[in-house]
Amino acid sequence: MTRPGFGTHPFLLGFDQIERLAERAARGAEGYPPCNIEHRAPDGFRVTLAVAGFAEDELSVTMEARELVIRGRRSETGAEERVFLHRGIAARAFQRSFVLGEGLEVTGARLEHGLLHVDLERHAPDQIVQTIPISRR
Repeated sequence: MTRPGFGTHPFLLGFDQIERLAERAARGAEGYPPCNIEHRAPDGFRVTLAVAGFAEDELSVTMEARELVIRGRRSETGAEERVFLHRGIAARAFQRSFVLGEGLEVTGARLEHGLLHVDLERHAPDQIVQTIPISRR
C-alpha cells in the first residue's frame, strides 16, 4: 500500500512541486563545506560557508530557479612542487544548494576570513485582491 504524497491532498491545489523541492533540498545536504544558516531580523537570513583556502575568483554564487547554488573549484597552480606530510585542509571542488522560499532574494555575498557570507532578504508579496466574474454559459 503506497502512502499518498503531500501534493495529492485535495485541498492543496497547485502544490505538487513541494515534493520535488524537498528532494532537491535533500540532494544538496552534503556536509562539505560546513555551513551555518542564521536568521537576521526582521526578514533576513545569512548562509555562511567555511571555504578556507578558496580565493574569490574560485567561488561562484548563482540563482537557478529558486535555488541558491554555491560552487567552488580550486585552481591548483604549483601543487606539483609541494609535498604534504599531512593534508587536513580539503581542496576538493564542491557544490552546495539551498532551495529558497517564495519571496526570498539574494542581497549580496562577501568573502571574509575564509568564510563566504550570502545574505538573503524576504520581500513581502503585494496583497492583491482579485474579483472573478461569474458568467452564465
